[in-house]
Amino acid sequence: MLRYLHTPLVVVLLSMVAACAAPRQAAPTPAPGPEASPTPIDRWSELLQHTPHAFSTPLPPPEPSPIDGVYTKTVIKDEPTVHCRRCPDYAPEGGLWKLSLDDGIFRIYHAETGWRSLASFTVEGSALNLFNDPNCFDLVGRYAWALEEGQLVLTVIDDPCAIALRAMNLTQLPWKSCQPPNQEAAISGHWPVPEGCT
Repeated sequence: MLRYLHTPLVVVLLSMVAACAAPRQAAPTPAPGPEASPTPIDRWSELLQHTPHAFSTPLPPPEPSPIDGVYTKTVIKDEPTVHCRRCPDYAPEGGLWKLSLDDGIFRIYHAETGWRSLASFTVEGSALNLFNDPNCFDLVGRYAWALEEGQLVLTVIDDPCAIALRAMNLTQLPWKSCQPPNQEAAISGHWPVPEGCT
């Protein structure tokens, strides 16, 4: 019986059993480097570098509007955010939201999830038109806007984008302006700067 223990097949099988039974060493954890996932500030800065694509409507000329600026809102939710792999676009999740309106470019960002989007916009009197949004590239959303006490208040006129979640998100709370109320406040920094503006 000992003569069978020295055959090549038995030696290979015993080597495999020994290799499988040996304790495994954990792979070393790489130190975070430049390829580490971006921080919320990086994602917002990155979004500010992007411009919309003219999906269904030509891009508007880059002209300032009366509502150009950066705005934030903080949505307070009692229930925890549910993790999902493909959350619906514009879902009004809890946490910090940022909105930028700049020379015909609409940008929106949710700091907690990293979700972001951009579109084109125009202002006609007290109406705000959103279009060229990659989440609903063939639709135009219409809103009434008002600036009240340092806040941008949007009221939906018509916007079916993202099963009406864009309208729900944009209108659920006023957007606090990141622009100082006057020159003295801008110089002195003595004004209630909304969360997420710095």
